[in-house]
Amino acid sequence: MRSIIYVFILSFCFSKSSAQDLHISSPDKKLTVKLSLDQGKLYYNVLLQENEMLEKSPLGLRGSQVDLSSNLRLISSNSKRIDQTYSEPKIKISTVRYQANELICKFENPNKQQLEVVFRVSNNDIAFRYQVPQTGEPANLTIEEELTGYKFPLATTTFLTPQASPMIGWMKTKPSYEEEYIPDQAMGVPSKYGVGYTFPALFHVGDKGWILLSETGVNALYCGSKLSEGTKDGMYKLAFPETGENNGIGSANPTMALPGATPWRTLTVGNNLKPIVETTIPFDVVEPQYKASKEYSFGRSTWSWLLWQDDSINLDDQKKFVDLSANMGYEFVLVDNWWDTKIGRDKIEQLVAYGKDKNVGVCLWYNSNGFWNDAPQGPKNGMNTAVARKREMAWMQRIGIKGIKVDFFGGDKQETMKLYEDILSDANTYGLTVIFHGCTLPRGWERMYPNFVGSEAVLASENLIFTQQANDAEAFNASLHPFIRNAVGSMDFGPVLLNKRHNRENNGGTIRKTSETFQLATAVLFQTPVQNFGITPNNLNDISTHVIDFMKQVPTTWDETVFVDGYPGKYCVLARRHGETWYIAAINAEEKEKTITVSLPMLSDKMITLYSDKSDKQPQIKKVNLQKNKQITLKLLSGGGAVITGKQITGL
Repeated sequence: MRSIIYVFILSFCFSKSSAQDLHISSPDKKLTVKLSLDQGKLYYNVLLQENEMLEKSPLGLRGSQVDLSSNLRLISSNSKRIDQTYSEPKIKISTVRYQANELICKFENPNKQQLEVVFRVSNNDIAFRYQVPQTGEPANLTIEEELTGYKFPLATTTFLTPQASPMIGWMKTKPSYEEEYIPDQAMGVPSKYGVGYTFPALFHVGDKGWILLSETGVNALYCGSKLSEGTKDGMYKLAFPETGENNGIGSANPTMALPGATPWRTLTVGNNLKPIVETTIPFDVVEPQYKASKEYSFGRSTWSWLLWQDDSINLDDQKKFVDLSANMGYEFVLVDNWWDTKIGRDKIEQLVAYGKDKNVGVCLWYNSNGFWNDAPQGPKNGMNTAVARKREMAWMQRIGIKGIKVDFFGGDKQETMKLYEDILSDANTYGLTVIFHGCTLPRGWERMYPNFVGSEAVLASENLIFTQQANDAEAFNASLHPFIRNAVGSMDFGPVLLNKRHNRENNGGTIRKTSETFQLATAVLFQTPVQNFGITPNNLNDISTHVIDFMKQVPTTWDETVFVDGYPGKYCVLARRHGETWYIAAINAEEKEKTITVSLPMLSDKMITLYSDKSDKQPQIKKVNLQKNKQITLKLLSGGGAVITGKQITGL
């Protein structure tokens, strides 16, 4: 890692009124945060090239005996310039240079209690947090309210997904970040469950641009937060978990030891969608929490449970999927729920040995279990206590298991965040990677935890098996994720279902409405370093050879990501580079066929490979010459897609 910090002077002024104003801008000076202390209360505004993107919005913290939201006075401020380069293979860009200006302002209330507000502003990104020094006793602070707010201009529309009420849904497993989005909705519309909205949250600020809100750096020292219900005049506030989450156990209010700090609140701001899709702010402002116990590997996996469901959890079927992974050149196979009783530990050891002979690693599913869900699937009570967890992980390390998938968490309380971190930390001790399902949004965890792979936290591919409605809306949902959920963290969706019917025999169950080329595009469109693909053994014989060949070659880690074109809920064109090869994926979620011309200046070869749909949605492959201006015209069927592969232009 290379880190260079420059110190510079930030000017601020005191107006003749009772307000005090400070300004901090991005390195390119296009994005500005204005802080104001008005009659003892702290506010901020956000401007992009002089367009006001956020109007006067509140800041501050309040505890039972500590009020750091009113009667404040500024006692100091200092600033510096940050220039850091870091590498992280699990995110959308493998090497990131983070350049930002930082402002730290210290405020004090009449009781001499202090609050520090830290703002970092980079080109198109803002991150801020509160730091609370210890100024006496007590040495801890329970936060009753974080006043952080976001006041949007009236022309703003929203792309939000609701927070679910505690302990609802299947076997009381919600909230699990698996609700639906409503695009371009007016502000102030009540959420489905009346308890606000989950991060990330996308806002279209009229003709001025876009803002993506989220948070990062959440660990065992704080809870996960959400957005409150909004008002019609555009005010949304940060909110803590509901008291009923985690089956009512643990406090909904975070408690910090002093000195302490909150997680970072992040805003990605752009006059178009390119900064939204390409942002790395969730990772820019966090640091690794521990060192990797070994060099972890990532890649492709097969997964019997998705289409073959519970009946496939037996040794013979799992060997078939090990064989499938071996035939595809994949690194892993995932064995899902009930393996402890339907296969047994002795036969799991046999499966691991069978996979080792074929260069296929085995990963195992676990129920997070405890008192926060009624899900019956086993193994249960293996991840919720340190003693049981370490015993399980020691056994897995001994037999050669590569990773775990832990499911059914109970909410966003600080207690639950501690469980996430404990699982990750213990798994690192035993050399295991971790995927979370039925879970919260990852908040900078790819960089914070070296063995963290990704989280579901989305209405994922299993719903394509459960309901026809999910299939009918598949293209719509897929066109949202690059702009919202997958923009801030790895998304374990489980893409690429090539069966026309979603059952084991490919002859019944729900019906896939999207094309095979669309499915190929999701392998690129959705980003996570281990992809649990939905292909099945029959696909080797009943799917076009070029489709299977593509799936044998597609990578899961990326050196670069570039937004090309699109609009959330309508269509998306996204380019990702692995080594010297670019993969450009396009999908169409609109009801009509769409013809678009896209520019691909990153490609050097005149000849590229184009995967596309025939008029009957059957897949085709052909070599195509790029136009002299590096443009290509794509015809995208409704529910269809296209994928382009080509070599990188020399010098990029």
